[in-house]
Amino acid sequence: MTTPVRTRGGGPATRRAASRRSSGEGPFRFASTGAGVVLLGIMAAIAVFLISEAIPALQANKGNFFTELIWEPNGSQVFGIAALAFGTVLSSALALVIATPIAVGVALFISHYAPRRLAGPLGYLVDLLAAVPSVIYGLWGLVFLVPFLKTPSVWLNEHLGWFPLFGGEGVIGGKTMLAGSIVLAIMILPIIAAISREVFLQAPKINEEAALALGATRWEMIRMAVLPFGRPGVISAAMLGLGRAMGETIAVALIFPATFDLSFQILTPHANSIAANIANGFGEATPVGRGALIASGLVLFVITLLVNMGARMVIARRKEYARAAA
Repeated sequence: MTTPVRTRGGGPATRRAASRRSSGEGPFRFASTGAGVVLLGIMAAIAVFLISEAIPALQANKGNFFTELIWEPNGSQVFGIAALAFGTVLSSALALVIATPIAVGVALFISHYAPRRLAGPLGYLVDLLAAVPSVIYGLWGLVFLVPFLKTPSVWLNEHLGWFPLFGGEGVIGGKTMLAGSIVLAIMILPIIAAISREVFLQAPKINEEAALALGATRWEMIRMAVLPFGRPGVISAAMLGLGRAMGETIAVALIFPATFDLSFQILTPHANSIAANIANGFGEATPVGRGALIASGLVLFVITLLVNMGARMVIARRKEYARAAA
């Protein structure tokens, strides 16, 4: 009695392995496709809920929802999203501008400069900062940061007042867009730093070693081999942080002065956001007021989707860096 010879080219063992792979591929494809469909269904359900709840309030609105600078849905039923959307975008953009360079620097220090015994605890510390509740950041900003920024705000206004962001007359400092943006920047910095660190650690070692072998300094190696590879990851991290900043509620509700005007002057008490307005007004809102707040939430939902779609388009144009690790 002879036994079949199992060759590397296509014996019984190879056929069994191929059979196992083919039998597992179907359920995995079904599960992954189902997960994607469920996610799209959840997003569609959220959009339907927001639209259905917002329509009655929008029909009762006596002003233009997109251009009106007044927010009085509980009284005269005149309200608009212009000031709130402007404050949301401006504060989030300022937070992103402040946080991203610092976060990338922290990520590069942990991944390529710090000794291993220091990099580990420092990485854990950065991750721990992301777990701090937002109300803690808001209280810290209200009690410490707002009074602390009074003197720097006056100095910026006196010396750089010609620049629109630092201009303004009257009250300088206090609850301002600058204070809220700094708090938001501190909140999103750990997220950007943690994701960027993991991306930089995955940069191809052969490219780094080749750059060093050709005589490049450590910074030149990072600039030529690490940053181009990690650029899509950094963009993704920044967009994730931007989404967190746009949706932040309690921290900005404690710091922003809740005004309804359009002003680029970040050193004067002119600041508000969609999320902060929802937090401040939902408890005392009438049915029309609740519908107006939900309508503003729908606008925030759309803005966030547009931002993420734009980020995906930018990342898709950088796919050549993702192939470098292959």
